[in-house]
Amino acid sequence: MKEAKRRGTETKITEEMIQELLGEKGIEYPARRQFNEVATKDAIRHWADAIGDLNPLWRDEEYARKTLYGGLIAPPTWLFSTTMMAGRMGLPGVHGMHSGTDWHFHKPVWLNDRISVTGQLHELIEKTHSEFAGRSFLQIMRQVYRNQKGEIVAELFTQTIRHERDAAREKGKYYGITKHVYNDEELEVIWAAIEREEIRGAPPRYWEDVQVGDKLGPMLKGPLSVRDEVGWLMGAGSPFFRAHKIEYEWERRHPHTLEYVEETGERDVPELVHIFDAFARTIGVERAYDYGCQRMSWLGNLYTNWMGDDAFLWKMRGDLRVFNQMGDITTFEGKVIKKYIEDGRCCVDIEAWGKNQRDEWSMRPNPATVILPSREYGPVVYPNPSVKLMKEAEEARPLDELIKEGII
Repeated sequence: MKEAKRRGTETKITEEMIQELLGEKGIEYPARRQFNEVATKDAIRHWADAIGDLNPLWRDEEYARKTLYGGLIAPPTWLFSTTMMAGRMGLPGVHGMHSGTDWHFHKPVWLNDRISVTGQLHELIEKTHSEFAGRSFLQIMRQVYRNQKGEIVAELFTQTIRHERDAAREKGKYYGITKHVYNDEELEVIWAAIEREEIRGAPPRYWEDVQVGDKLGPMLKGPLSVRDEVGWLMGAGSPFFRAHKIEYEWERRHPHTLEYVEETGERDVPELVHIFDAFARTIGVERAYDYGCQRMSWLGNLYTNWMGDDAFLWKMRGDLRVFNQMGDITTFEGKVIKKYIEDGRCCVDIEAWGKNQRDEWSMRPNPATVILPSREYGPVVYPNPSVKLMKEAEEARPLDELIKEGII
């Protein structure tokens, strides 16, 4: 494979590229490559390790057998580890930055469930103004997760900013942010906060006992390090990281995805912005930074810590406001804003957020809904997918058929 060194950032967004991508809107494709397909005991534990979640419901089979679930289940956001992208993303060579997600969970993922994923373009919206980059679009992808019975366990809407990276580098909005070096006194405060993190676990949090205004957290993650990113990849996998001939074959098929970094003399996948500062600087960010799915999963950790074993996380939404760069701390907090009964489900709505050590919004206040057990109404009733979603599940075409026709 001979090709001159080039920058992935040289790719400009053209009308032809936009129209080609819009032609894919609403067409559902199976994920071609999944990191995890089966929720094995190891896969669940590796995920919990990746986000720093010590809840025994995901780890201890004997403990889990005594819960409502009767055995191990996966944390709700474990579904990120099946695949971080499904569907045709389009815009080759145009950088994508995860900017937010909206989860709707319908069933737990039990030990040894087999999960398949489909995805499609949901929306493509041009941004009229960007302080960070040049021409940019908000791309919303919709993914549906099904178990081995064909049941829909979750639906996910992922927001990605697609932008021209050379403009981002030239504007340099996120250059010059000094990495904080924590002294011993500051580290003692951080460690104390981590030790105070509470996992409710077995004692049920009954709906009747919750009041509007009740607090969640704080829960602290960080200071962020490359070790955290490597730990994340061990549990979550990567859509880009491959090795040797497998990587060579992928690069040969997708040459416009690669980035040449003059500072290092390396030509490699853009995902290295999460590991190496030099790669992050090519898109206008001072240092390597976290994954969007990673930060969303920390938010999910806050909810499952609070709600206890006998509850169910139904919905959660989050947006990513600033780059969480190496050395940054994210402190998550929340509060109950509403309690109500819907279709026999005892619900509480929560607003939660994250801030860094500079008091910037890492994640703005965003809503979530938890279904709690009730003394009067009994245990949790799982939500049902919509009729529209079930119909789409029946119409999904098999992966081997799409590959045979050269569609994906």
